[in-house]
Amino acid sequence: MSPEPPVTASVLSAPPARIHRSDVVVMEQTAADELPAIQALWPAFERVVGLRGRKMFARADERAGTYTVCTPVKPGDRPEELGLRTGVLPGGWYLRGTLVGAPELIYGRIAGGMAELRRAAPLDETRPLVEFYRRHGHIELWLPVEEHA
Repeated sequence: MSPEPPVTASVLSAPPARIHRSDVVVMEQTAADELPAIQALWPAFERVVGLRGRKMFARADERAGTYTVCTPVKPGDRPEELGLRTGVLPGGWYLRGTLVGAPELIYGRIAGGMAELRRAAPLDETRPLVEFYRRHGHIELWLPVEEHA
């Protein structure tokens, strides 16, 4: 009898769940998918759009090597006047994982959470990975998956 593989602890706060999302038009700003660029991008974007009443997302396009922070466009928003582009947070099927805890701790668990989701379902490589900053200390990770996965 062969030994069982070691059990690795989950970084996710709950078992992954399949969700379906619609496309969302967003205001966005993009940088290289590298930690120093990402760390500079977030505060600059938050200063421009403000945080009050905003849903904040990020999408990582692994093929392009880019990281984009974004927020849904609201009535009265003028992205071009803020120096921002408009884009689309793509809809479709996702496998959602959740990270909960002190922000300084959970940011470091994002990569591990995405890796854990990848082990659970095949990635739809045509869409980016998504981070939804639900509230302070609560991040949803969305791994794009095929409809039939």
